[in-house]
Amino acid sequence: MNLSHLAKRFWGSLSRREPSDADIAWAQSHLLPREAALWSGMAVQDRRHSLLVARRFVERAPDATGPEIAGALLHDVGKQVAGLGTLARVMATVVGPRTARFREYHDHERLGAELLVGAGSDAATVELVMGRGPLVDALRWADDL
Repeated sequence: MNLSHLAKRFWGSLSRREPSDADIAWAQSHLLPREAALWSGMAVQDRRHSLLVARRFVERAPDATGPEIAGALLHDVGKQVAGLGTLARVMATVVGPRTARFREYHDHERLGAELLVGAGSDAATVELVMGRGPLVDALRWADDL
């Protein structure tokens, strides 16, 4: 567990500032309509985080395809299933998958992939959200903010 990464994510999650209109437009330009709806349903701090990760991902993998960029934008979409707030997410991270909702939080990759299959996402998008595929290392690098 990278404590520096977790501390940065925690402090960033306290802000309720919406992404800029330009950032929202950039994200939506890489998403299918049903993916954009899922992205818009993510918590504001998750959307801001996804934008940072996706832009770093593109920096690391400039030849990434549209579906791969969508995977970077949606890598945490499954976290919304658990419905945990910031402090509950911290607890889930510290204590592990001890309750049903904490298990959902820890299983966000699989849950996100299921949401994306239902949304008609490309296989490359689903694969990246599952933590697989040729660009998974670029995504992990980008996510280590």
